[in-house]
Amino acid sequence: VLGYLGPNGAGKTTTIRMLAGLLEPTRGEILFEGRAIRRDIQAFKERLGYVPEQSEIYPHLSALDYLTMVGRLRRLPDRALKARIVEFMDVFGLRHDMDGPLASFSKGMKQKVLIAAALLHDPGVLLLDEPLSGLDVTTGLVIRDLIRRLAGEGKIIIYSSHVLEVTEQVCSRVIILHQGRVAADDSVANLRTLMHLPSLADIFGQLVIHEDTGLAADRLVGAMKAGG
Repeated sequence: VLGYLGPNGAGKTTTIRMLAGLLEPTRGEILFEGRAIRRDIQAFKERLGYVPEQSEIYPHLSALDYLTMVGRLRRLPDRALKARIVEFMDVFGLRHDMDGPLASFSKGMKQKVLIAAALLHDPGVLLLDEPLSGLDVTTGLVIRDLIRRLAGEGKIIIYSSHVLEVTEQVCSRVIILHQGRVAADDSVANLRTLMHLPSLADIFGQLVIHEDTGLAADRLVGAMKAGG
């Protein structure tokens, strides 16, 4: 599992959208198994599961209809598709809500549907852009363990998140971006040793954050009281 980290505006989502074939790189090539993905982008996308940062979902459809549509686009047999949808919705606690319109779903409920849609066809490559956004604690723990299990099966997973604690738990390697450039690319263990720091949060702070966070908090408290 590759953790892809950086502050807002560093280029994480842009990179992931290029990897997903949604944006064309202005320079360079994206290679998969030694071949440029643009040469057969459809074949690459068939092996890809993608959870976007923002939930772009059809509000007038039910979760069942949406996942059925996704599964049929993936050419899954109807019997297998129905079984997978029911199991995903049951695990995510949406079994009794899946016939309702997605417009009525909370952010976390929509996120569960997006995750299910990304996993329906058992992809070999997963792009996860803030996959825990809006999820309750229990589902977040399920997704953490799921990522570990899928990585153990040999799937390629790129995981972008601001939740550094989970990133540290699931990722074998991290890339840290800063101002559009790679500030670090190594295992968390090696970065701890090289930088003599105990956690990924400390490493991230050393490489990216150039302001004392406690001082920044004090300034915000002061700003709340300014002019009073």
